[in-house]
Amino acid sequence: MSLAYAFDVKARDGKARLGEITFARGAVRTPAFMPVGTAGTVKAMFPETVRQTGADIVLGNTYHLMLRPGAERVAELGGLHRFMNWPRPILTDSGGFQVMSLSSLRELTEDGVTFRSHLDGSEHHLTPERSVEIQRLLGADITMQLDECVALPCPDAEAERAMLLSRRWAERCKVAFGSDPARALFGIVQGGTVEALRVRSAEGLQDIGFDGYAVGGLAVGEPQDVMLSTLDVTVPVLPEDRPRYLMGVGTPEDMLLSVMRGIDMFDCVMPTRAGRHGQAYTRFGRINLRNARHAADPRPLDEESDCPAARDYSRAYLHHLVKAGEILGAMLLTWINVHYYQSLMAGIRQAIGEGQLAGFAARTQAGWAEGDIPSRS
Repeated sequence: MSLAYAFDVKARDGKARLGEITFARGAVRTPAFMPVGTAGTVKAMFPETVRQTGADIVLGNTYHLMLRPGAERVAELGGLHRFMNWPRPILTDSGGFQVMSLSSLRELTEDGVTFRSHLDGSEHHLTPERSVEIQRLLGADITMQLDECVALPCPDAEAERAMLLSRRWAERCKVAFGSDPARALFGIVQGGTVEALRVRSAEGLQDIGFDGYAVGGLAVGEPQDVMLSTLDVTVPVLPEDRPRYLMGVGTPEDMLLSVMRGIDMFDCVMPTRAGRHGQAYTRFGRINLRNARHAADPRPLDEESDCPAARDYSRAYLHHLVKAGEILGAMLLTWINVHYYQSLMAGIRQAIGEGQLAGFAARTQAGWAEGDIPSRS
């Protein structure tokens, strides 16, 4: 395999694309879902189990790894891939989301962001250049530009201010990243839900030139139809020969509908977080294992699944684990959820390749709508 980063679109079905991103550490089949490994681990999962679900790439968090154990320490220990025993590609976010989510702990200027650590109150200064440096120390295969993500809804003027700042930071990130054919740098489209701002942002980033383009600042409180209409305006402006990454999304339906609008990559904490809270994602929709109706149900969650956690354990046992607060409950349900997300991506890829995405989407949505069938025992 080539040591150079590359992206190849292999098939199209409507606006949806079947593709492959290649790195020295392996190929990423797209559309792809990236499990989130915030602090160097996909919570409640072994790395080898994450891979067995079908994941080609995981996400690491610049802000959290910067604070603990520190990017320089990770580099001294051989980089994030070795540190977390994940030899395949890793995308690292830039810390930009924390500019929004930890707004009470930061000060924003043209130069960058000064954070107060949520762990111990220590002060850290994150600039576009430092964000790129941290991601290089971690050894990221895909580096994300530092940006400012605003909470929605927000005034148009505020969305424009943040978008323009993000674009200026994108220029600085591009300079700091330099030239590295084995790694990729992605720009991030911002602009709230203002269509004209999204177009300006996408066009401005292309003037700078990136290896891939992310759509940021969505899935932060806006309704699904607003997110989708924003994609309808933004995606057609993005180049055909680069990956398109919708950040922080989302539910299985969010991803399916976004693929149909031309998105190639996703990440979200939803499947792992839901697993730790007794929720399972399945072809029947989301199932709450806390519900008493599962207490005496001997059936597995899905007898047709090729995930052992969904096929080989009874609902009654999963319910017991959740109610008892046993760690195994979180582990099994997280495994089920990440496996389902990867199975959905695999089904989408196959459908695009066969030109049958519309039928696949209709069947999948019908299964979610029908829902889980209660036990008749």
